[in-house]
Amino acid sequence: MFSTGDILKATNGRLLWGKDITFSGASIDSRTIREGEIFFALRGQRFDGHDFLDYALKAGSGAVVNFPPPVPPEGKVIIHVNNTLQALQRLASYQRDKRDIPVIGITGSNGKTTTKELIASIMGMSKKVLKNEGNLNNNIGLPLSLLRLQDEDVVVLEMGMNTRGEIAELCRIARPTYGLITNIGPAHLENLGGMDEVRKTKLELLNTVDTVVVNADDTFLMEGSSDFKGRVLTFGIERDADVRASDILLNGGNRFRINFNGPFARTEIDVHMPIHGRFNISNALGASAMAMLIGATVKDIKDGLESYTGFPMRLEVIDMDGIRLINDAYNANPASMEAALRELVRQRDRGKAIAILGDMLELGESSEMLHRQIGRLMSEIGVDIFIAVGPMMAIAAKEFSGESHIATDIDNAGSLVKDIPSEGDTVLLKGSRAMGMERLVSMISKKPQDLSGHPEGGIHAL
Repeated sequence: MFSTGDILKATNGRLLWGKDITFSGASIDSRTIREGEIFFALRGQRFDGHDFLDYALKAGSGAVVNFPPPVPPEGKVIIHVNNTLQALQRLASYQRDKRDIPVIGITGSNGKTTTKELIASIMGMSKKVLKNEGNLNNNIGLPLSLLRLQDEDVVVLEMGMNTRGEIAELCRIARPTYGLITNIGPAHLENLGGMDEVRKTKLELLNTVDTVVVNADDTFLMEGSSDFKGRVLTFGIERDADVRASDILLNGGNRFRINFNGPFARTEIDVHMPIHGRFNISNALGASAMAMLIGATVKDIKDGLESYTGFPMRLEVIDMDGIRLINDAYNANPASMEAALRELVRQRDRGKAIAILGDMLELGESSEMLHRQIGRLMSEIGVDIFIAVGPMMAIAAKEFSGESHIATDIDNAGSLVKDIPSEGDTVLLKGSRAMGMERLVSMISKKPQDLSGHPEGGIHAL
């Protein structure tokens, strides 16, 4: 996929030992590196990859380092650079620039991963697609994803952020040609300070791309992108848009009609997606607009949307001994929490609607207010029982008019989760990633649940 010479040219590194060979990939994890890959010895606040260099070189074919090993490793390539993370990023950009293909950057407060997966599913009907897997959407995961680029026709990259400048940094690495912004909501307020800063950070994407696809239903987003000088395409449910949904039915998944207008040839397709949640219709519209823009056929769009079965822990509906569990434990912010709660009430059948919610993190000074709003929302929409996990959800419980139970942490919540839900109930499990709400899944049913395929978050850096 890339050679010793490619690494030296991209990074301005210095070859200490070894010769010009071709590597099959890059790794930052000494535990999983494979033969043919090169190890980047990253240094962080809690780890230093150089401490595991010997392990990495036993399995891999070389390493990019700040500090070379004292003894030359036989048959291995060692390249010295000043900054190993910067070297990883520069190599990814170098590889990306070799290919003149569409590169799509996706950001937004909610729906990034699902929209990325839907675009990949649609484009995968007729083309080879590279996407970042799981949560590899930051300044380490994104370049690692790009370094898997071989003969793909399209690259689809989710871009995450916590602070100002991070989207701009990811754009410098990936240089996307197309952008998609799903929405702007209250997330990462602790680091960014307010909604205006959240929007500014998401809109850093516009400084790189020539064409952007945006959510017409999000007026805050539309106002922020109004000065963009490039091409703007819109999608939406409530407002007029280039790609719009109509005839929506939410039973047995999502059934709706997609209406293509504006720059597209006027056409309609009926879609039945197996995944739940009205907000996933919005994700599907954004994906369809982007896919149509880069050459997908109407048949590709229909087949790609209808074949997508969802992502673990993202509004995943599971039948557990007669209890309907909506496992949306991957992450949470106020907007996604509201959407999931409304889906809980909509899916309630003959039993109770039970919300098991963990704290929403990184909300800064707005945290108490936003949690109180969630408590009031549950009262308004008809949630029956609220199990609050964590100190902020305990505050939300003060605003809830129904039956509530408070747990200080996940372990304390275990007995409540075992005893309260009964057959016929519909249960929502949701909280911020760091809360680890998925640990409660197996406690809701007497049957053990296999969570081996569920993402755990974070990037192994050893």
